[in-house]
Amino acid sequence: MKIFLASGNRHKQKEMQEILPHCEILIPADAGLDFNPEETGTTFYENALIKARALYSLVRKPVIADDSGLCVEALGNEPGIYTSRYAGPRFMHGYPDGTKMPQEQQNQCLIQQLNQTGSQNRKCFYVCAMVLLIDEHRFYVAQETFEGELIDDIKKQAGTGGFGYDPIVWLPKYKKTVAEISAEEKNRISHRGKAARAISEILKKLDS
Repeated sequence: MKIFLASGNRHKQKEMQEILPHCEILIPADAGLDFNPEETGTTFYENALIKARALYSLVRKPVIADDSGLCVEALGNEPGIYTSRYAGPRFMHGYPDGTKMPQEQQNQCLIQQLNQTGSQNRKCFYVCAMVLLIDEHRFYVAQETFEGELIDDIKKQAGTGGFGYDPIVWLPKYKKTVAEISAEEKNRISHRGKAARAISEILKKLDS
């Protein structure tokens, strides 16, 4: 089954293809589509549904969309839905001119923001809300989390796997950052992996 993923992120496409090997995962760029919907939701679920509906209107085929981000407990679960646009506490929604802070700077900025609170609580968690939209009136949702701790110094970042904030999120159980575990292990325990497997079970039932 061909399924469009409402993302321009090739890393996400690769992860989803690994998690859903029985499907062919395409992103809008694979069909030459310019796709950049405005995410106006206030929750991960709302933004995922916005993206799913926007892409379905273009391809008229089943769509998977997810909205995910990192929540830091001591920061009131920020940056949350603004994770990808995060540019420090002054620019939670991103820079006014629409440009994006480089990921390395985002990582350092988030660590500094937490350190400045003086809190000993370094717990954080990823959230992934995933929508499988079959048609305009029929969709399914799965939302999952993935827990870890934010490192206290950018010099401690480690790993070349994953993407985004993965090098600065420590997993006490594994004694590694998210970027240090294998792709297979990440897909098994991550927020996106767990949500995608729930969606995969729904797909299997729809195919039967």
